[in-house]
Amino acid sequence: MFAEENGLKGDPRLQAISQAIRVVPHFPKHGIMFQDITTLLLDHKAFKDTVDIFVDRYRDMHISVVAGIEARGFMFGPSIALGIGAKFVPLRKPRKLPGEVISEKYALEYGTDCLELHVGAAQPGERAIIIDDLVATGGTLSAGVKLLERVGAEVVECACVIGVPDVKGQCRSIGKPLYVLVEPRKADKCQAQADKCY
Repeated sequence: MFAEENGLKGDPRLQAISQAIRVVPHFPKHGIMFQDITTLLLDHKAFKDTVDIFVDRYRDMHISVVAGIEARGFMFGPSIALGIGAKFVPLRKPRKLPGEVISEKYALEYGTDCLELHVGAAQPGERAIIIDDLVATGGTLSAGVKLLERVGAEVVECACVIGVPDVKGQCRSIGKPLYVLVEPRKADKCQAQADKCY
């Protein structure tokens, strides 16, 4: 569900968050309109509002684990975890975690990728949310859900800053509620015509 459908309709923070995200046409390849959240991180108020909205949502849900997906989930997850009094657990790409891990492969448009979780980072019965910057197909979030459930944690919800408009239909594979703040922005006119307009 989008934040606007859940009590934040007309909230000016959502528009400010959306406007703070830069659109980079044809990155990393032609045809992709990359949603660059690094410009959101540069805007103190928009960044704080992003974290505050998530903290307000999860503060009273008895969440003990905030799991962030590498790498952009790491930008928001620790702040949310601190705000709700939970621990932050990184879900990382292969061979990045130094201890004993469990792994979960997931499909990409071409090939597969993998996420790993430290053994012991989440405990049976702990209530968890998973955070990432953007959801399109839900494959990465689905892998995160499977990892946490394999160790006995209860994934309450997945959360993303940006979600494609038909995210509800595309993310059935997650099998968990999904909370999204804003839709992807379209390229500004000058960006669409010439990448040199920044």
